Amino acid sequence: MQSLEVKCINKTPRQNAHEGIVAIGGDGWKYSRAEAVRLINAGTCAFFTFVDGQQVWVRVIIGPSEPYLRTYADGVPTDNLLALPECRP
Repeated sequence: MQSLEVKCINKTPRQNAHEGIVAIGGDGWKYSRAEAVRLINAGTCAFFTFVDGQQVWVRVIIGPSEPYLRTYADGVPTDNLLALPECRP
């Protein structure tokens, strides 16, 4: 399984900020949220980011309207992805 570090996101305003993430990206790659969810659920790819020097994994959460991506640092749901900068086109 390939593991990729998430370094940026693209988002649109929504009531649930996590559902507002429409894409994640890193060095030389970018996936839509739907594609990232599919890759994670298929076990093809894993995504992570760093929080205070600690590697945290991106997980798929089943939301009220659609699946979304979120990290857990120390077992606590966090908004680490939302704190990342916007991906450039």
